[in-house]
Amino acid sequence: MSSWLASPFRRAALVVGLTFGAFFLVVGWLVWQAVRYPDRPGPPEGPTEAKVIVGKGMTLSEIARLLADKKIITHPEWFRFYANERGAAARVRAGAYTLSARMTPRQVLDTLLSGAREVEVPVTIPEGKHMLEVAALLEEAGICKASEAERLMRDPAYARSLGVPGGSLEGYLFPDTYKFPPGSSCTRVLPVLVRRFQRVLGELKSQHFEALRVLNRVYGFGDREIVILASIVEKETGQPEERPRIAGVFLNRLRLPSFKPHRLETDPTIIYGCTVPLEKSEACKKFEGRIRRIHLEDRDNPYNTYTHEGLPPGPIANPGRAALRAVFAPEQTPYLYFVSRNDGTHQFSATLQEHRAAVDRYQRRKPPVQ
Repeated sequence: MSSWLASPFRRAALVVGLTFGAFFLVVGWLVWQAVRYPDRPGPPEGPTEAKVIVGKGMTLSEIARLLADKKIITHPEWFRFYANERGAAARVRAGAYTLSARMTPRQVLDTLLSGAREVEVPVTIPEGKHMLEVAALLEEAGICKASEAERLMRDPAYARSLGVPGGSLEGYLFPDTYKFPPGSSCTRVLPVLVRRFQRVLGELKSQHFEALRVLNRVYGFGDREIVILASIVEKETGQPEERPRIAGVFLNRLRLPSFKPHRLETDPTIIYGCTVPLEKSEACKKFEGRIRRIHLEDRDNPYNTYTHEGLPPGPIANPGRAALRAVFAPEQTPYLYFVSRNDGTHQFSATLQEHRAAVDRYQRRKPPVQ
């Protein structure tokens, strides 16, 4: 035997033979492992339950790497090869999944192909929020990006496509609690809020048909004017019983010949004009959260109802059902003024003299307007 190995040629042949033998053993072992791979659970140290979110447009390589990073599978390359062999590369469905390392790659892939139950997260839009605040709430809930929501809300063409007049969605994003999948497109979310508003407004118009005719005949109000006034009522009080009375005050100011000029003189309209529109007056550029005399006297702010008669050019918030109903069914009173009592309620007055006395009583400790 030793003499046989003494030959260099024979030694080389032995080395080559052993090398090929080892190669075929390794290949055979790898093939055997690959064949068994789909039915072998993930790593022993992997989680018994893990949330895995497969995003839209993720490639199979990215999904396999994600599963490996979560310790759901071993050998992401093998998983990708196995999925390709099954022709599943383009059939994995985006979604939020609950997976386990106790699952086999076959079970994991079957789950990804069957699709996840769509998870939805709630978001509550309170009454009286303007559109930028609504956009922020949507992003805070993880539903859609505030920047994209704001872009669409300000887009006149997009507003028209949803049947909303006036150049933006302000006023037409109905306050309510909604549920949407996380990471939804804003084009999926915003129409739901608008359609809800349109449905509620339609219901109220049907319930108050005669009042609608009066609003149209006496005040020249159409749907948009009703929404604008309701948004102001919403911002002026959070007290349900006061809404019809405040709506009545504003309608008195717009109609009664004894009250001239027909100015609403309401602070929330000034604040809106100084915060939400992209183009702002010089006085509004100096707005720091508190109304000063330059803001009260600002004629360049189209939302300033102290210097402009009638309604502002658009809604200043998104009103709820009660504020809308208050415009359809205002309280009939002689009141033309109201002032905060600093406890969430208001003191109403029919004359300027009564109003000034109420201001002295309830507002005398407040700092003067500068």
